[in-house]
Amino acid sequence: MMTSLKIDFVSDVSCPWCVIGLKSLDQALERVGGDITAELHFQPFELNPGMGPQGQEITEHITEKYGITAAQAQANRENIRARGAQVGFKFSMADEPGGGRSRIYNTFDAHRLLHWAELEGAGKQKALKEALFKAYFTDGQSPASHEVLARVAGEVGLDAARAREILASDAYAVEVREREQFYQSQGIHSVPAVIINDRHLISGGQPAEVFEQALRQIAAAG
Repeated sequence: MMTSLKIDFVSDVSCPWCVIGLKSLDQALERVGGDITAELHFQPFELNPGMGPQGQEITEHITEKYGITAAQAQANRENIRARGAQVGFKFSMADEPGGGRSRIYNTFDAHRLLHWAELEGAGKQKALKEALFKAYFTDGQSPASHEVLARVAGEVGLDAARAREILASDAYAVEVREREQFYQSQGIHSVPAVIINDRHLISGGQPAEVFEQALRQIAAAG
């Protein structure tokens, strides 16, 4: 008998561990595919809600925010790159050919577009989320740029002209703020946070095995 689970994936498009967590969750869902189906919803979380439009150089930002050295920040990036490779995702660095992410940006407009994509249905939200991860982490493009956001929306089959209209307005701003505040009120202060059936929380970019075990246990418990 097939069990259906609701999964809320609370994350930010500028969060590398959210990429790793999503890739691992995808692997887990493939493994349980004969027994469990999942309805996946991406919920907004901003790592840097006060970030200005120009962003901030990444090493400067990380060392200031977390009180670590530049060498520690570099070691963290190497760890993230290795974990990404394990799940089939390429994290590019700014000093590589073709560039990579060298700045941290404000992501509120990206969340507004993701909210719209969910309303469009047919897997559009997940496609946009994954494409935004690639645009930022692999291609080094700004998720704060309306041009980038509209183009990526078009590439995954959404209406790019409508995306530009949304970005030029304040459409879905209230809805995104409400969702952000809801999850913060539920104690979510770091991401990724994976919430299954509104009550089971898995935090962090866990390996696929952790997600698989949790999915099977929750499905078995009914």
